Amino acid sequence: MDGRKRRGRHGRLTAVALVALLALAGCGSDAGDESASAPAERDQAGGAAQRADGAQGADGAQGAERGGAAEQGGGAGAPDLRVDQRSIIYTGTMRVQVDDVDDAARSAIAAVTAAGGFVGGDQRRSVDADARAELELRVPAAKFHGVVEELAKLGRQQRREIRTEDVTEQVVDLDARITSQRARVESARRLLARASSISDLVSLENELSRREADLASLEAKKERLADLTSLSTITVSLVGPDASTADEGTRTGFLVGLKGGWQVFLTSVSVLLTVLGAVLPWLLVFGVPLTVLLVVLRRRRRTAPTPVPPATPRPATAPPPVPAARSGP
Repeated sequence: MDGRKRRGRHGRLTAVALVALLALAGCGSDAGDESASAPAERDQAGGAAQRADGAQGADGAQGAERGGAAEQGGGAGAPDLRVDQRSIIYTGTMRVQVDDVDDAARSAIAAVTAAGGFVGGDQRRSVDADARAELELRVPAAKFHGVVEELAKLGRQQRREIRTEDVTEQVVDLDARITSQRARVESARRLLARASSISDLVSLENELSRREADLASLEAKKERLADLTSLSTITVSLVGPDASTADEGTRTGFLVGLKGGWQVFLTSVSVLLTVLGAVLPWLLVFGVPLTVLLVVLRRRRRTAPTPVPPATPRPATAPPPVPAARSGP
């Protein structure tokens, strides 16, 4: 009995030991797997972090490039792409048929003055059958289209042409050139202040004068562009109710030719009369006395006696020779 109990106890202890060994082996293999997989996981995590850092760096670089491009676009060296910040020259030409040319001209001038502009030119022809007024109006660019619409309401609009010219690049280029030229002028002035000889002084003064002249020319061009961009030009033709809708240059026909020929004839006669009026004082001052003098001289020549030439004595003629007498046979 005791032997059986001992063998049974040893069997149970052996089984427990085997179970414990198996458990330890399983824990070791798990720990080994975990220890073996931990560096790979760490490597994967590190690679992901590096990729994330690289992506963030790329995004940051792209953002920096975009920011630099934006800074360059907003700098003075590149034109502003916004429409309201661009330099645009507006030019308009209109032809409006109205009932009263003078009244419509006064209304047009009042509209331009109210918009803050002024009249650059005013030519009128008061002919009953063909009354006409040519107005050159300068208006602020911001109110250009509004003034054009007001002028179109003065009567019956026959023609409208609006042209635009973008001079933003020219303005930016002029600004850069003016800045550079000012720096050159200041450099020449500093060199002139340190001149130590007469020859250097003269040469530097000439160079400074040339640079200042170039700077003044660039500034004048910029002022001209600023005037054209700030004040737009509208040329409006106001014609009477009897005027034709077609332009005079495109009309043809016998009556048109007759009218043109008559106008040319009248112009030629007026030119001839003008020349005659300019020459007539000279003719009166010099021509009349000269004519009188010529008439007097001619009369004197007619009344003066003709001198008789003196008679010349005739030379004595020798008597004819006497023939000799013949002797007989």
